[in-house]
Amino acid sequence: MFKRRATTALAVITGLTVMFFGLNFLLNPGAPDGFGIDPWPTGNADGYFIVKGVRDIAVASTVFVLLAMKQRRALGWVILVDAVMPLGDAVAVVTNGGSLTTALSVHISAALVVLLTAGLLIAEGRRAGRTAGRTAVAADEAPQPARATA
Repeated sequence: MFKRRATTALAVITGLTVMFFGLNFLLNPGAPDGFGIDPWPTGNADGYFIVKGVRDIAVASTVFVLLAMKQRRALGWVILVDAVMPLGDAVAVVTNGGSLTTALSVHISAALVVLLTAGLLIAEGRRAGRTAGRTAVAADEAPQPARATA
């Protein structure tokens, strides 16, 4: 019991830490200074592309791990949360001098595909859960074979 609680606590701490860094990076203009790469315009922004690439690979890996583990409903929820990324990208494009056409055609269209995929996976998980529940009830109601008495 203690081990499970400790593991849960570590998972929550990990999630909160990543959330803090993400929000800090978005809301605190001075956060990039503490990252270790000189921010643009004084420095070179190339390092930030590496950071984004590595994080995208980590998110994609989560999808493949959940697929391999056959956790399709959990995958649906993860993908639903991941829809924030293309939506955020669209906002970044529009608010930083990019075109609305690019924001809509690239990022919003990606968000729609991600949301559709999440919805289908979550619905699939619900149907599977209902079917499993009916199978368990049917098994409980099935006549049991008579036992031989000695």
